[in-house]
Amino acid sequence: MSSEKDTRKTTAKEIAKILLETNVVLINAQNPFVYVSGTISPIYCDLRLLMAFPKERDRIVDLLTSAIHGTEDVGNIDVIVGVATAGNHWAAWVAKALGKPMAYVRDAAKDHGRQQRIEGGVKVGQRAWVFEDLTSTGASAISAALALREIGATVDFIFSVFTYEFSQTAATFADAGVRLVTLCGITDLLEVAHAQGAISDDEERIVREWVKKGPVVATRVDQTA
Repeated sequence: MSSEKDTRKTTAKEIAKILLETNVVLINAQNPFVYVSGTISPIYCDLRLLMAFPKERDRIVDLLTSAIHGTEDVGNIDVIVGVATAGNHWAAWVAKALGKPMAYVRDAAKDHGRQQRIEGGVKVGQRAWVFEDLTSTGASAISAALALREIGATVDFIFSVFTYEFSQTAATFADAGVRLVTLCGITDLLEVAHAQGAISDDEERIVREWVKKGPVVATRVDQTA
């Protein structure tokens, strides 16, 4: 068990370094970011930028496939599924690495053609492993998992590269009966960023407080000491 924890920590630190070095994750407590929802956040994460970094993205795919091997015999997996749109490329890269079929789930069914929500021909009884880039509340990933279950597929795991580790997110996945596997969390990122001198003690505190408050109530950032 200790060896598994050590491996997980080593992986998390490596991912954190990649996210910081590529500016995929930005931390700015003094001038916080405003999301589309209106939420004010001291951290901004855009993993889609990793598409522009072949070496780094390939390494993350290697680590994702290793994570899969750590949870399940790959022979038991029938299809790799992306959560549209940010999870699609990760699903495609992992599916190629494992030699597996790939599909994806839209946020809503199309209003034209066959009006499908799931693209790629997932079949009844297939075991689907779902991939997302970033886990915040987990709502989109779980919605995709439930859509797959509705057509008769089995979904036990959802994988993501990074998570904010909101306390309510764990409960959401537990309620859905899905296990979340992530390579790196906000705690790991803050530890690496602080060790590198990328953030101050105060900035680290502000981000930790934002995470503790959660995405719903985090509508402002307290910048007082």
